[in-house]
Amino acid sequence: MAPVLTIAQQKGGTGKTTLAAHLAAAFAASRRVALLDIDPQRSLRRWHELRAVRAPAPPAIAFADTAGWRLAGTLEQLRRAHDLVLIDSPPQIETEARLAIRAADLVLVPVQPSPLDLWAAEGTLALAAAERRPVRLVLNRAPGAGRLRAAIEAEIGQRALPRLDAVLGNRVGFATAFAAGLGVTEAARRGPAVTELLALAAEIEGLLG
Repeated sequence: MAPVLTIAQQKGGTGKTTLAAHLAAAFAASRRVALLDIDPQRSLRRWHELRAVRAPAPPAIAFADTAGWRLAGTLEQLRRAHDLVLIDSPPQIETEARLAIRAADLVLVPVQPSPLDLWAAEGTLALAAAERRPVRLVLNRAPGAGRLRAAIEAEIGQRALPRLDAVLGNRVGFATAFAAGLGVTEAARRGPAVTELLALAAEIEGLLG
């Protein structure tokens, strides 16, 4: 069955949903991708609805949103019918988030270069460790340079926290593409945002095998 990529972070506002959308669009160029939205805000559903009415139509991405007892069955159906399933989990460590992490072949934890984001990530990292799931931090909305980014990267290194090498910058291209129902790799053929997203996708692909 298809591998599952769960994007989880108990703190809101870290870019979890936009990361799920951009990765789904990038991977949809070459495989059958499904999105499972279990975040009560349902922002990913709005993005998918915008995508569905675009012309010309971008590559198809299957979509489902569910919760509670339906979650396990929906996830199994998506895994059987697709090549990759991405889960956008709720911004807390509750039952649905725990199940999404337990089902994951890889858990991504987006963090902005902020102590608050890094502290909030500790709960998700601990849950992934308890469930024995591979997990990686993703530095998101990062400035090109600066003391705060350097300090956060240093702390991640000193604590030997697992993270991806690829970094997503604080670029308007990500927000603009999302608002149009697209991934950044679909909205533009080149540019820093496209380069960063493709590097991240390639690194994830290597981990998923």
